[in-house]
Amino acid sequence: MLEQGFNIAGINFSNRLALAPMCGIADAPFRYLCAQLGAAMTPSEMITADTKLWLSSKSKRRLSTWGNTTPKIIQIAGYNPEMLSDAAILAQSQGADLVDINMGCPAKKVCRRAAGSSLLKNPQMVRAILDSVVSRIKIPVTVKIRTGWCPESRNGVEIARIAESCGVAAITVHGRTRECRFNGQAEYETIRCIKKAVDIPIIANGDIDSPKKAKTVLEFTNADAIMIGRGSRGRPWIFSEINSYLLNNKKLSLPLNTVHDIILSHLDSLYSFYGDILGVRIGRKHLIWYTQHQNGGIDFRQRIVRVETAEEQLKLTRHFLDKILRADDTNTGRFVGQ
Repeated sequence: MLEQGFNIAGINFSNRLALAPMCGIADAPFRYLCAQLGAAMTPSEMITADTKLWLSSKSKRRLSTWGNTTPKIIQIAGYNPEMLSDAAILAQSQGADLVDINMGCPAKKVCRRAAGSSLLKNPQMVRAILDSVVSRIKIPVTVKIRTGWCPESRNGVEIARIAESCGVAAITVHGRTRECRFNGQAEYETIRCIKKAVDIPIIANGDIDSPKKAKTVLEFTNADAIMIGRGSRGRPWIFSEINSYLLNNKKLSLPLNTVHDIILSHLDSLYSFYGDILGVRIGRKHLIWYTQHQNGGIDFRQRIVRVETAEEQLKLTRHFLDKILRADDTNTGRFVGQ
């Protein structure tokens, strides 16, 4: 049985599971839901280090904790040490427990600005940024990276050593290079080497989509925790499943009525957080993920993307989920994709 929790610079996390800071997905309602279902670490969506933009409604929503009970982690992205330091100071003043610096995002619009994973090509700039941010705030600084810029230049160990020497408190490593984006298979050998090279906590990330895979990655890399991104889309209960497997070596199968309630509760939280109009629009993509493997899901998805009101979206969703429940009146089946 693996250890239950982990610690970053004196901040305790109740288990070893983190939700990835996915833009457009890991918003405050989704973070809250995943925390309820067993994610001990729930960083904010990536936010620009240009604090002039933090007054926008979009940025304010990304900075919102909205009922979350996990430590407040704000992830910032940028390319300028001064700008990133100013953003970290503002994050600290807004109650952040940790500031995470994104050096792993492979998106072109981020890398064009020499931010995100493009920074991995410039170890000197990595050092300048981390030295500046760590020296200017009192709360711990963490960093999220990839294994390198391209398969021919996996410099993750070098970057990790720089981060540790600058006083960074923990590192999350996605098991792909920037050039790989999300293609192919994540590799964990580089994460394993990084863990051996430094003494600070390491969080392994990439293609963790099942309890068995979670345990395998933890044992192979010896990482202190794992971060789950795409594996949680349409399946936020994956955190409950993994926790059960890691702690008790038991596979958890949530009753269908529990999954039914989780999905409806998620929709309610979206309407409360965003208002009905925007909440309905955001609810559509989550419902597509929730139902992508269900019988009758195609017809449901074709209808759900056209509805405009929260009342109609809830009505259609309830009807679809109730239909699944009626098809398994013993309530012992599994929601397809669990």
